Amino acid sequence: MKATSFPRARATALLAALAAALLLAACGPDAAAPPGANLAAAPELAWSELVPKSWDPTQRYRNLSLEALRDNDPRAVQMLEEMRAVWDNAPVNVALDGSAARLSGFVVPLDNTQDGIREFLLVPYFGACIHTPPPPANQIVHVIAGQTVKGLHAMDTVKVSGILKAARYASADMGVSGYEISPASVERFVPKRPD
Repeated sequence: MKATSFPRARATALLAALAAALLLAACGPDAAAPPGANLAAAPELAWSELVPKSWDPTQRYRNLSLEALRDNDPRAVQMLEEMRAVWDNAPVNVALDGSAARLSGFVVPLDNTQDGIREFLLVPYFGACIHTPPPPANQIVHVIAGQTVKGLHAMDTVKVSGILKAARYASADMGVSGYEISPASVERFVPKRPD
């Protein structure tokens, strides 16, 4: 997404989106599979595991008073452009690079043909990259399915399995991803019902 004129509400949305992604996605086991592990036995990763523990994109903005900035204030526009650059260059968890993994999330199609979708971005929360500013790069996974998936639509929930790689991919409209799974096994995500 291109930064042009961002109101104060957009700054708040950027910070809220990161917080929501990290809080809502904190489920699943804490350990990644060792490289070369069987994909069928790959652990389910929590989205929070994709973020290096030392990375804090909000640190430099903690003492700022966003209420003091008006929507058309050049300082607000500059701050949002800087925040977007920080998010687009967000570091990845290098310990996960090359490991077998499963990850559940929402589909943001990059291709959509009559035969289905083969390439998409996997994001941690509904509306990411479409209705809200994109999440940080370490919260977006570029997925290339081993085969086209029929009946898949934007914001459908899926579970993706494969080898997770640290790799940047920039979509002109949807955001920058910090990870890739290719070729990926894609299945519909069906939440477990409580007993």
